[in-house]
Amino acid sequence: MAEGHTITIEQTDDRVRVVHGGEVLAESERALVLRETGCPPRYYLPAEDVRLDLLTPSETHTYCPFKGTASYWSLPNAADLVWAYPEPKPEVAQIKDHLCFYEYEVETV
Repeated sequence: MAEGHTITIEQTDDRVRVVHGGEVLAESERALVLRETGCPPRYYLPAEDVRLDLLTPSETHTYCPFKGTASYWSLPNAADLVWAYPEPKPEVAQIKDHLCFYEYEVETV
């Protein structure tokens, strides 16, 4: 980590439901919350709790010096809505096999 930059990951007690266009894309009671300097908290949901059958892999990839290379998935009407780090850096290994949605798509219940 760069000096002053921190990432913490913890299990949340919240049930997290992701809804887009009235359709539930994911629901989990096993989500992780990742808090990173300068970013809003992000929920990472286990892949088993995500409707992967509704998502299409995207050609988009981005690189984070703290987490690694992210892959993205899309819906027909929402490009790059979901991302994951298939091979995260060792410091954030907990998020492997977890997917994240932009925060405006997430509601905790």
